[in-house]
Amino acid sequence: MDDTLSLLALADRMLWITALAAAPVLLASLAVGLVVGVIQAATSVNEQTLTFVATLVVTALVLVLFGASIMGLVADFTREIFAQVATVAR
Repeated sequence: MDDTLSLLALADRMLWITALAAAPVLLASLAVGLVVGVIQAATSVNEQTLTFVATLVVTALVLVLFGASIMGLVADFTREIFAQVATVAR
């Protein structure tokens, strides 16, 4: 029973880590898409590459700025998973 609770806690933490790792990129892409969409609606310019290029540039910039912290978060969680597996396997 204790192993089941620890695995459920680990699954819950995994979902939070996934959300924290994906949030910067998703929020930045959402913001850029919204701004470009409003600009396109106001100017009646319906160019698809404008949205794509702007989103691509912002995504790359966010990954450059936050990539190290995201990887640190994922690496710490991976170490935690391996420690948990080692204790459950005994």
